[in-house]
Amino acid sequence: MPYNIKSEDEYLQVMEKIESYLLQATKQGGFHTLSANARDEMQVLSKMAESWEDSIPLMPIKQPQTLVEMIELKMYERKLKQKDLAELLEIPASRLSEILKGKRQITLTMARNLYKKLDINPAFILEKAILEE
Repeated sequence: MPYNIKSEDEYLQVMEKIESYLLQATKQGGFHTLSANARDEMQVLSKMAESWEDSIPLMPIKQPQTLVEMIELKMYERKLKQKDLAELLEIPASRLSEILKGKRQITLTMARNLYKKLDINPAFILEKAILEE
């Protein structure tokens, strides 16, 4: 039964050993040049490291709490600049800038475009936004 890694220090030691085998194989022209014992040990060490990595909880992804955060997330996901987003939403770039800075509220038309063009949940829009009349 393989040994389980119990600390980050042990994990780092295992990774050092794996790295040394990788360097050795690279210098010698491939994994086939390693001894059978070295290949077996590397396989066991790799499984130990993978098990340790799988046991570490992932950082929770921060969910947008405001409409501005959601718009910024959608801009990031789609690799849009502010100017491009303004064109997509069919509003002047200056108006979008004011909305993102919290100086202006969204209109009903913009709320509809956020839903249709950025796929932002309408319930989120209504819950988080103050609409201009």
